[in-house]
Amino acid sequence: MTDADLIPVFDGHNDTLLKLYMAKETDKEKLFVEGAPANWHIDLPRARKGGFAGGMFAIFPPPDPKSQRSSVPSAPGSDEPSAPELARADALDSTLAMASILLRLERAGALAICRSAADIRAAMAKGVIAAVFHIEGVEAIDPDLAMLDVLHAAGLRSLGPVWSRPNAFAYGVPFRFPSSPDIGPGLTDAGKALVKACNRLKIQIDLSHMNEKGFRDVAKLSDAPLVATHSNVHSICPHSRNLTEWQLGAIRDSRGLVGLNYATGFLRQDGTMNADTGLDVMVRHVDALLEALGEDGVGLGSDFDGAMIPAAIGDVTGLPRLLDALAARGYGRELIEKIAWKNWLNLLERTIG
Repeated sequence: MTDADLIPVFDGHNDTLLKLYMAKETDKEKLFVEGAPANWHIDLPRARKGGFAGGMFAIFPPPDPKSQRSSVPSAPGSDEPSAPELARADALDSTLAMASILLRLERAGALAICRSAADIRAAMAKGVIAAVFHIEGVEAIDPDLAMLDVLHAAGLRSLGPVWSRPNAFAYGVPFRFPSSPDIGPGLTDAGKALVKACNRLKIQIDLSHMNEKGFRDVAKLSDAPLVATHSNVHSICPHSRNLTEWQLGAIRDSRGLVGLNYATGFLRQDGTMNADTGLDVMVRHVDALLEALGEDGVGLGSDFDGAMIPAAIGDVTGLPRLLDALAARGYGRELIEKIAWKNWLNLLERTIG
């Protein structure tokens, strides 16, 4: 694919704000604008080269570094314990710090924080990265939801109630392979109130790290399309983080969307984090998602800067190689554009407005 016909990509999930937050450099804006370390996945120069038009920029409160469980396990296991809960004070500090980084990136002209689908379209038309303020794991939000109102006023338009650990709202599915997602209880009363508040405020609810009972609870309560921003197909890779047949059916019935996750442990049949993973495996998941959801229900949700991705992609500059692989599979340009960005924009029009 040449620069002349580069298809833009709007992506369902990245963890670049966490990378910036954890970086030792004090000038976070300069690091993003002028070029991040080579082992990062997204910065402004590489985004422009790869056709990255924007996406959900996640704020992920990292685990307590003193805990014994601080990251995604490197090898698959069927008995992986849940990550420990995170204290609200710690989550609040990191959440606000990453929100500040996002706001400063906007002031530096590196991106635009988009509060509606119209904002995203306007940013894309100007060639500015369209960033949707997203939180992955809402430990910073109090059960009375006062902080939700504050964050919404700052631009929050998408959230995943849990990462893969329990909190006051729900139970995140642990990283188990092979495993179903039917692990742990469903939403708490506070979680049910959160779903209703998100519907009222037009905040998208992301189900990617939700366990099965929590997923069912959201499906019963929410009046918005069901969305998994960065998940794959359980029948291909039987990881607890992936979506089973009934979950995909519920998403389809709600006219929702699933974003393909590039993390190799959620792509491969053996569940391993192994960069030597071919684009054909990614295409196989896209095939299955299209069969389950239809042409309007599939997008991309890379997990850039938050996971090991196939070496064939490398970083955001490798996005055209994935789209070329879809073209080689026989997908026409219209369908590729839907998967690359149009489906996300149409979905967001129905969730955040």
